[in-house]
Amino acid sequence: MAQPQPEYEFDLTGGQLALNLANTVSRRGDPDRRKEHLQNYGDLVAFAKQSGIISLKQATELCGYAERHAGEAARSFRKAIALREVLYRAFLAIAQGKTATAGDLNLINDFAIEALRHRCLSRSNGGYRWEWSSDGRNPLDRVLWAAAQAAADLLTSKELRIVRFCEAPDCEWLFLDHSRNRSRRWCDMTSCGNRQKARRHYQRTHK
Repeated sequence: MAQPQPEYEFDLTGGQLALNLANTVSRRGDPDRRKEHLQNYGDLVAFAKQSGIISLKQATELCGYAERHAGEAARSFRKAIALREVLYRAFLAIAQGKTATAGDLNLINDFAIEALRHRCLSRSNGGYRWEWSSDGRNPLDRVLWAAAQAAADLLTSKELRIVRFCEAPDCEWLFLDHSRNRSRRWCDMTSCGNRQKARRHYQRTHK
């Protein structure tokens, strides 16, 4: 029997759920080296579980439902990719000092409104909290709702001013710059940052 493939470990250094979803493609600008980290609905569930927006039990239930309803899973996955792409376009524009297009904002708005339709208050430990409820409709879409809500929250928060994109030419992932003087240039110092420093050192010493 074929051994199951180990679950891909997503990089969640973007600092915000919507940005982390946008970052599930590596080397976007290089067709020969571009790497897609969301290959199917199961990968989307893995991302949601690692991001803490669904539990292990919920992930197992969603994967089981997806196996029984392949058509629904394929539609939900296509919606997730559409959400990811509009998030990347919009927040990259903002990180570059531009404005998101009206079309992209409208699309994010549509996703966010759909997410709000599935929010409900429930009792929890003597208090109340927001939860997501599918009401039996589109249960596979629940992995999108939190990301859509996170995008709307970021767009309307002060943190929008610290959205950055990695300056490594083969990266351009998005992140929140919480550095003291807001001068962070790379998504991850241990990867992109060190590569760029090594590249500059090589260029200086091999002139």
